[in-house]
Amino acid sequence: MAKKRILTGDRPTGKLHLGHYVGTLANRVLLQDEYDCLFIIADLHMLTTQPEKERVARVSEFVREIVLDYLAAGIDPERSTIFVQSAVPETAQLNLIFEMLVTVPRLERLPSLKDMARDAELEVMPFGLLGYPVLQAADILLPRAHLVPVGKDNEAHVEVTREIARRFNRLYGEVFPVPDVMLGEVPTLVGTDGQAKMSKSLGNAIFLSDDEETVRQKVFGMYTDPQRVRADIPGRVEGNPVFIYHDAFNPDVAEVDDLKERYRRGQVGDVEVKRKLARAINDFLEPMRARRAEYEGRPGMVDDVLIAGTRRVRGIAQETMCLVYEAMGLYGPQLLKAYPQPLNGSDMPALAYC
Repeated sequence: MAKKRILTGDRPTGKLHLGHYVGTLANRVLLQDEYDCLFIIADLHMLTTQPEKERVARVSEFVREIVLDYLAAGIDPERSTIFVQSAVPETAQLNLIFEMLVTVPRLERLPSLKDMARDAELEVMPFGLLGYPVLQAADILLPRAHLVPVGKDNEAHVEVTREIARRFNRLYGEVFPVPDVMLGEVPTLVGTDGQAKMSKSLGNAIFLSDDEETVRQKVFGMYTDPQRVRADIPGRVEGNPVFIYHDAFNPDVAEVDDLKERYRRGQVGDVEVKRKLARAINDFLEPMRARRAEYEGRPGMVDDVLIAGTRRVRGIAQETMCLVYEAMGLYGPQLLKAYPQPLNGSDMPALAYC
């Protein structure tokens, strides 16, 4: 029996951080044998908040960094497919169709879009940003995915995808599975500043590619309990970012429990707590650093992975669009299918994949 399929991914706006790992990347690594895993690097999504030419010019750099982060974290290109969104033109075709199946008021109810606009310092909502969840639906449903591992901030977007899949199937026939969502064990990881979720743009992130000293400096600069001005004052553990990170990345449960108990009693200082956290995070990241160094030493590997992955997804995407056009009964595709001669002197048959 064929495996069910996963689709998830990241915008190429920079390197991945610990929040990405606990939010979705850890699940991706674990599910590679159980599912047919497709991981999208969503460069078109980046344009919704960062359309400037100088930003677009850096996309290739960011794409390479993300692929290296994937490989370092344990994504195996022999078992999973990594591809670039803008290299799959069928995405735009399906996005256009899906735009007809959702209303503006439905999209305006998503608070995450307003948060994205605010974080990007946009005074008004661009059309493309309002349609961000619709483009996500096209990403997910183009390969007919069954499961979407995401962070908490994208859970509501997947619900829009589910609604669009149901509406299409109701109108035209069963083409798309209605995908389920999977959240990580730590759906939203607070940043080192303790004020907001970990984010590249807010400067409160520990990156998967950070070296040992950088991690140590970031940990020692972390926000803790603002009411605790001396080590002998009882401190608050609940909601304290340092202990949130201990729970997420320190496998020594006995050590973490001891630190928590002494912290509550005012018997341990922040220096010891942070020193042990820095050690735990560095131990967690060390295997990733080793794998990343290995892959960086293999020139051309990233491009090979992306080319192979994108070719595979193009084939799947073309199959899906055939199903979509046949289910809808659109006249244009029927006409081109009936007369498959090349168009405009091209040597490519029209709609050859149908």
